[in-house]
Amino acid sequence: MLKLLSYPLTVLFFLLFGLVLVIFHPIQWFCLKVFGYNAHKKSVSILNWFIMRCTNVLGTRYSFKNNQDIPTDRPLIIVTNHQSMYDIPPIIWYMRKYHPKFVSKIELGKGIPSVSYNLRHGGSALIDRKDPKQSISELQKLAKYINENNRSAVIFPEGTRSRNGVPKPFRTTGLKVMLKNVPEALLVPISINNSWKLLRYGKFPMGLGSQVTFEVHPPIENEGKVDELIAQIESTIVAGVNNN
Repeated sequence: MLKLLSYPLTVLFFLLFGLVLVIFHPIQWFCLKVFGYNAHKKSVSILNWFIMRCTNVLGTRYSFKNNQDIPTDRPLIIVTNHQSMYDIPPIIWYMRKYHPKFVSKIELGKGIPSVSYNLRHGGSALIDRKDPKQSISELQKLAKYINENNRSAVIFPEGTRSRNGVPKPFRTTGLKVMLKNVPEALLVPISINNSWKLLRYGKFPMGLGSQVTFEVHPPIENEGKVDELIAQIESTIVAGVNNN
């Protein structure tokens, strides 16, 4: 019965979601071209607040727990598990004062209103998974960018999203590149729960009534022992995932 109800609600969601993307595309362009980075960044934050509100049509609720005292005057590397594309809007909105930038596959850099524009012009890295040299170069540029501007890079080390909520083993290459190129960055682990349930039936229809939770764990300094540091971060994130 719940799945049957999800069909009309999913149609409504996609209509609202598409409308938001189309409306905010020229808003982003105007903000960036006329007022510069800060205005563009604010428009992106508001865009993602509206995307979250669109998912409320599906009964989705969000809880973002951040009791940490995280500085804004140094670069951050935010490391988190990955369950769906709907992980991203809450991170952009709730961590907005840290100016989060993402590592995304290059294919998303074109063809999607609002999303592609922000990826190309907002400071994120677009990597070609078939070209390791290009990917490393993009990550190095991102590391330099967050270091010079005291912003944050969001890394999903699993590489692809978990379809059932169970964390996948970390692929460490990208994270190691970031750690090497911005060693002064503070590491911020985040555990995400239940966003996979929005896609429990696949892309259509959407899952209903998901309680998506985020927990920001205590930040970790980079003390140079990279393998131990990554293992500590992975253990912290996995411990915060309930897999239900």
